Amino acid sequence: MAGIGLTIAMLLILSAVQIQVNYNELLYGKSNQDSIANFLVVAKVINGNKRENVLTTAEVEKLRKQPFIEKVGLLTASRFKVSAQSPSDRFPFYTDMFFESVPNEFIDVRSDDWKWEAGSTTIPLIIPNQFLDLYNFGFAPSQNLMQLTQSMVMALPIVLNVTFQGQPVRFTGKVVGFSDRISSVLVPQNFLEMANKQFGSQGENRPSRVVIRTNDPGNPELVKYLKENDLVTDADKTRFSQYRKIVNTVVSASWLTGAVMLLFALLVFSLFIQLTIASTKNEINLLVTIGASPKQLQRFLIKQFLPANIAITLVCVAVVAILQYILKAFLATQNMYVNQWISPYTAVAAVLILLVLWIVNYTTIRKYVRETEK
Repeated sequence: MAGIGLTIAMLLILSAVQIQVNYNELLYGKSNQDSIANFLVVAKVINGNKRENVLTTAEVEKLRKQPFIEKVGLLTASRFKVSAQSPSDRFPFYTDMFFESVPNEFIDVRSDDWKWEAGSTTIPLIIPNQFLDLYNFGFAPSQNLMQLTQSMVMALPIVLNVTFQGQPVRFTGKVVGFSDRISSVLVPQNFLEMANKQFGSQGENRPSRVVIRTNDPGNPELVKYLKENDLVTDADKTRFSQYRKIVNTVVSASWLTGAVMLLFALLVFSLFIQLTIASTKNEINLLVTIGASPKQLQRFLIKQFLPANIAITLVCVAVVAILQYILKAFLATQNMYVNQWISPYTAVAAVLILLVLWIVNYTTIRKYVRETEK
């Protein structure tokens, strides 16, 4: 009974340690870093009562001070009317649109063409991948138009018409990349600052959205903060918040159950040792009488229990190692990666449990051998 209880207890405790290590590796490991998920676009909740839901300076500063947020970048919106159209009839399109800009460190596109110099009429653009998907899988088939690849779009010049005092001011747009992080058309910050001053409406340009960088998009504290402050972001990127709660609950339950079973196993071992010594009291006294020392008896009894404890520990470590290898292979099919070997923390936990077992056995044997001699 003690052996079975100890085996189950060790499996639960070692599994809890390994699960927590795996979860941390999935969140923070270099092989699993998701540059899209670590950047979140945050906006005020639309309540329908205000014409615009903007973020105040105080709200932005409060965001910057949160321990789970590393950096905050302001999304600056255009304050002028702009439209885009094809320069030829081969790919006919026309759309009204708007521009936004954000500091370069928050952009997931790296291109040498991502720059604008004063006086230039060519504007580099970064557009969302969703735009191209909408065209290819929605608009193009319905209009019997040719579908476009990213390279084709990047080679295609776009006519941009900025309306100023009722007259169009023409620019040429050049797509230099596609973003999965920000779902709006981005232009360089220095161009948008110039255009807002020259073509934009008067008034303070307060941000309605910001980009935040966090090392853990699934942090429950982050999700709680956004909800309490009437802020929203892409729910798909914070989905790990619920998973985190589930994992923490499972790990805590495993720890607690394993610890309770370990205590019962230690209790049963102690009682078994006590009964063994009590039933051989006469033999122990005889051995002491003919010259056997108490330390010899203690070492002998320890050897009866310690090998079994070592064997149980090795079996439990082997089982956890096999499960870890299977888990690694399964997660690899889902494009998630964990180490195929058990964590050093798991091995240390196994050694610590074995050390506790040895201390309990040694203390119990020493105590009752001495009592038997009296």
